[in-house]
Amino acid sequence: MHAIVKSRPGPGFDFLLDAPDPQVGPADVLVKVAATSLCGVDRHVYDWDQAGQAFVPTLPRIPGHETAGVVIEVGAAVQSISVGDRVALESHLVCGSCMECRTGNAHLCSRQTILGLSRDGAFAQRVAVPASACYPIPDGVSLEEAALFEPAGVAVHALQRAPSLLGQSVLVSGCGPIGLFLIELARIAGASRVIATELSPGRRLLAERRGAITLDPAAVDVPTEVARLTPRRQGVDVAFEASGSPRALGPVLESVRVAGDVVTVGHPGAVSVDISKLINVRYLTLRGVFGRRLWETWETLGELVSTGRLELAGFIDDRIPLDALPSAIAGIGDSGKVLVIPEDRS
Repeated sequence: MHAIVKSRPGPGFDFLLDAPDPQVGPADVLVKVAATSLCGVDRHVYDWDQAGQAFVPTLPRIPGHETAGVVIEVGAAVQSISVGDRVALESHLVCGSCMECRTGNAHLCSRQTILGLSRDGAFAQRVAVPASACYPIPDGVSLEEAALFEPAGVAVHALQRAPSLLGQSVLVSGCGPIGLFLIELARIAGASRVIATELSPGRRLLAERRGAITLDPAAVDVPTEVARLTPRRQGVDVAFEASGSPRALGPVLESVRVAGDVVTVGHPGAVSVDISKLINVRYLTLRGVFGRRLWETWETLGELVSTGRLELAGFIDDRIPLDALPSAIAGIGDSGKVLVIPEDRS
């Protein structure tokens, strides 16, 4: 089959015409990939920077983890999924038996593998996954929209971790795709105003089109501007940090009102923060997010999309064929989501 492969250490991907077909175990299904969305993680793997090397433990590896398609084969033990089913795939593949899985936190499974990173992924014509990782796509939702369920689910999970946003002011730090999803979802959830910070002019424009008030953190002091925009409370009620920048968390914490809430979505690594000054004395609540709750997040997102409350097609900026990915990925920057479409040669 055709596939993109990270064959060796160093920058780049290879496009293979003759990659071996995935092996389908008794509990697995084989999915014919319809579309796979590019993620920032894929760029790290392509560049083979420090983050990319941490993400992928062994090579060679087929990347790609935000995906949807049609089931074309099921393993002998599979009963819940049938050939012909349209499915979106959960990228965190869990064991089902560890303490986290057995106590309602399967998304934090201590033995999980991740599609496209520690297991071959979906930048290919076909991908094999456990049947338990399949989410049946609701009627009326396209396969291209379903390919965005995995990243959009991170934003939904962030809102599930936050208090009610009804009538609340919200700050979103970082206007990449996750940040844009957060802006849209905050408005759906009833936020009174959404303020967004972003260095890129192109991404600020995308945020403004979704109703956000935008700030350039390189041009203004973010906490001062946020206080000006929220004069009664001198800060937002809830903030979401989605940039992953180590420099962003301090200003985000300073931009939240006393007794407000902060949800961290990005992964900045080690960050120096004055906990006494910015959290304890100001009585802030800080929560983290990783992946999607299984399967509450998916069901909530499915309802929002299938009923038209959240329109995912508008987040898709471009579509490229599989063989164009190695040359195109380096130029992908300020756009919305880019879908990789495998050529249909079954």
